[in-house]
Amino acid sequence: MSTNILMPALSPTMTEGKLSRWLKKEGEEVKSGDVLAEIETDKATMEVEAVDEGFLAKIVVPDNTENVAVNAVIGILTEAKGEKLDAPKDAPKPAPKTAPTDTSTETPAQPPKDTPSPVEKTAAPAPNHEDHDRIFASPLARRMAAQAGIDLSKIKGSGPNGRIVKADIESSASGAQPAPAAQAASAPSAAAPAAPEKKAAPAPVLNITAPHKKIPNSSMRKIIAKRLAESKQTVPHFYLTSHMEIDALLKLRADLNAKSPKDGPNSFKLSVNDLIIKACAVALRRHPNVNSTYTESDIIQYDDVDISVAVAIPDGLITPIIRKADQLGLAAISAAMKDLGQRAKSGKLKPEEFQGGGFSISNLGMFGIPEFSAIINPPQSAILAVGAGEQRAVVKNGALAIATMLTVTLSCDHRVVDGAAGAEFLATLKTIVEDPLSLML
Repeated sequence: MSTNILMPALSPTMTEGKLSRWLKKEGEEVKSGDVLAEIETDKATMEVEAVDEGFLAKIVVPDNTENVAVNAVIGILTEAKGEKLDAPKDAPKPAPKTAPTDTSTETPAQPPKDTPSPVEKTAAPAPNHEDHDRIFASPLARRMAAQAGIDLSKIKGSGPNGRIVKADIESSASGAQPAPAAQAASAPSAAAPAAPEKKAAPAPVLNITAPHKKIPNSSMRKIIAKRLAESKQTVPHFYLTSHMEIDALLKLRADLNAKSPKDGPNSFKLSVNDLIIKACAVALRRHPNVNSTYTESDIIQYDDVDISVAVAIPDGLITPIIRKADQLGLAAISAAMKDLGQRAKSGKLKPEEFQGGGFSISNLGMFGIPEFSAIINPPQSAILAVGAGEQRAVVKNGALAIATMLTVTLSCDHRVVDGAAGAEFLATLKTIVEDPLSLML
């Protein structure tokens, strides 16, 4: 008896993925829990474990195959080695490659039939659309036409790109023929296709004559591009910057590291980022409106303080999560961050370790960047960009002095976090960072 191995959904947003490589060969024995293959998802490269036991009789989808749909058949498992396969009968059944494609093409085909009907009903009491084209008219023109009982489909618009405007309805109501200007004005509509030609502007980019190489976009890079573009286009960002003195924070860090056992399970080495994570967690507990998500009906405030921390990996960026960070000690945060960071870079994170979170931190201080602004990671409402600590001239008690200063910028979703709310959060964070002994309480 044979069993189909299906492409798994390794994250809630995954609809397809890349089968990077098989770790088992055809004919090899497979035990429950064995790693079968590596799948590149929209988040990371992850290992797929076998659920059933048997022999890998056939590899249906080879290594390095992109755009493999979730639930598509990627391999076939048999109970006995060398067992004969009914491949032609079994494989097509579960493989939803063609069926979903047809359904998906039919499903979008429904809306175009349904969508125009409400427009036509509102636009004219007795629609008579022989060409079934959509009618472009201003709201005022539609209202006037409805009141006067005028069929918009029989009017030529004199507005931009043939749009029907108030003057066209008035001309029609008075029985006048559309002015020649209307036809002249509609001429640009013939030239309107020039706009789509402008969309083809990226074409010259493909005409690169300089020596170059092409690096195919990974699934992760594609999803990063899509999500961040959506975030900047749909989330109203605003930015708040604060300068914090971190000499006391650095002293606390040095003192604590000096008390750490040199080796063993209890040893630790705190980073500035570990203390920033803890400080943010305490501030978020005091300002729950920043630890939230916007929806059309509600603002969701999270009970737990789960902080996503941006980690650079070869394919892009991933944000492993420190769960309940406000309830963890500094050593526990440091150990969790080291473990998550190492496994993120080797693609070994589990989905629950990088999905979710209510707030993000992106730290480029280790690269010497003094200040920057980060893009919000939806559905979160804020992200803190942390720069490098550097010695600067400051004024203390009316005199010039030198202090180690840190610049942070909070990017906020204005639908959830108002200016005052963001400023209050940063003020609390500044107090904690400049008096870090409160972190020990």
